[in-house]
Amino acid sequence: MTTFVELLLGGLSIGSVYALIALGFVVIFKATEVVNFAHASLLLAGGYVTAVLHDDIGFWPALLVGIAGAAAVGAAIEFFVMRRYRGSDHSVLAIVTIGVDILLITELTRRMDTDVLALGDPWGNEVVRIGGITLAQTRIAAFLAAGLLITVFLLAFRYTSWGVSMRAAAENPQTAALMGIKLGRVSLAAWAVAGALAAVAALFLTVFPTPGLERATSLAALKAFPAAILGGLDSTTGALAGGLIVGVTESLATGYQSDLSFLGRGIGDLAPYLVMVAVLLIRPAGLFGTKELARV
Repeated sequence: MTTFVELLLGGLSIGSVYALIALGFVVIFKATEVVNFAHASLLLAGGYVTAVLHDDIGFWPALLVGIAGAAAVGAAIEFFVMRRYRGSDHSVLAIVTIGVDILLITELTRRMDTDVLALGDPWGNEVVRIGGITLAQTRIAAFLAAGLLITVFLLAFRYTSWGVSMRAAAENPQTAALMGIKLGRVSLAAWAVAGALAAVAALFLTVFPTPGLERATSLAALKAFPAAILGGLDSTTGALAGGLIVGVTESLATGYQSDLSFLGRGIGDLAPYLVMVAVLLIRPAGLFGTKELARV
């Protein structure tokens, strides 16, 4: 029972980090109706800036610069690349983001080479023991930080003028533009917010018990993609639910892998995708996604 509780808590923690990444997918999709496959490069860029600067200026300033840097990269992608293709088919725009992702990740991995970079976090390898349950401080920090950021985002999305503009643009972009909402600013802000969330996620994906930032860190965005699809690409609530489901599924499947050996090795990595497919077979729009109706 202790093992199960530890795996469950660990899954909720990493799931909250996946929710941050999934929220980035959702924000961009709601603003532009484009699936952003360049999200992995935003995550890696934010983590790289933090890792490079933390020795010189300290962890917290480096983290702030990393968040700002990833937000700037996201905004630059929107302004210099995506905006030039405005009006194109959404599938074309998605392919463009793949090209951007390849370009940025190639450059970042060239700079990193084979090194594993530490981000200089203050938690180290400290753990908290409650009864027979052991949990890394980094996991607790990840859950609290992700919960705070998601709450702030949802409140801003619901009550601020930016959130109203975002929801209006997602509902009907043509009508929103006629009402004076500048769709370019909404899209720019969405990419910047997605980059900032990815930078925070990069921190908690590279701290203990993982060794640090490396080339494979960007693959975490691929784990968060099922979370966004599972919850519904147009649902901010779905991103949260999807992230937690994926995190818990991955944690339990990995923790009990010896008992699931008949399914083959690496079932922990595959389990989130299996859950995603199972959900989509029942609800093609995701758990909280909006069904599109078309008159024929």
